[in-house]
Amino acid sequence: MTRNPDRPAHSLKLATALMVGTLVLTPVLTTPAQAFFFGGGGRIVYDPRNHAENILSAARALEQINNQIAQIQNQAQMLMNDALNLANLPHSSLAQLQAAIGETQRLLADAQSLAFDVATIEQAFAQDYGAAAAQGDFDAMIAGARERWETSVAGFEDSLRVQAGVVSNIDGARSQMDALIRESQGAVGALQVAQAGNQLLALQSTQIADLTAAIAAQNRAEALEAARIASAEAQGRENLARFLDYGGGYSPGAVRFFGE
Repeated sequence: MTRNPDRPAHSLKLATALMVGTLVLTPVLTTPAQAFFFGGGGRIVYDPRNHAENILSAARALEQINNQIAQIQNQAQMLMNDALNLANLPHSSLAQLQAAIGETQRLLADAQSLAFDVATIEQAFAQDYGAAAAQGDFDAMIAGARERWETSVAGFEDSLRVQAGVVSNIDGARSQMDALIRESQGAVGALQVAQAGNQLLALQSTQIADLTAAIAAQNRAEALEAARIASAEAQGRENLARFLDYGGGYSPGAVRFFGE
């Protein structure tokens, strides 16, 4: 078998090229300890201990890189979660709730005769109810009684109107509640959950306001009717007293007959 005299030199070049390629591709994996070194006579000597140390160092460096990548991924996920938590709720029931409250307030503001105003009520009771109902002449007392009756009838009408408005708001409140519940169940962040909860509380407050308005209107009508009855009793006592008033009574006097 013929031996090629250039084979050792060719092997040396090949090993050198492999070493350079390894050092270029993985610079972070090299350590001062070398697995290959040149021995006497230009031979390449393999050191398995140094080679194992190089592999261990490379594995540690790769683990550190993987840990850094995982940390960056976690930070990116945290930023994405923060963005979701700051997302606004796409649905708002504020306009519908304000419209419902505005309609109830309009019905209360349209109260006939006596409005829901303390000063107006005090003035009316001082002039037309209670002891004031028994003052004036007979025609004035009749006119006052009719006015109080009309006020009581208007109060009951106002109460029925407010109650009808409150009942008509139920369908709108139910649809808004369904929409808010759907939005809260599909919320992607804490802000959307909080906003949906706040709107549900606002809806509940609107319903409580409607209930308060209905109770106030009903109590107003009943109070006006009770005041009318009390005033009618006072007026009846005054009319009876005037009817039974005979003045100074009978006083004797001289009587003259015809022809005298």
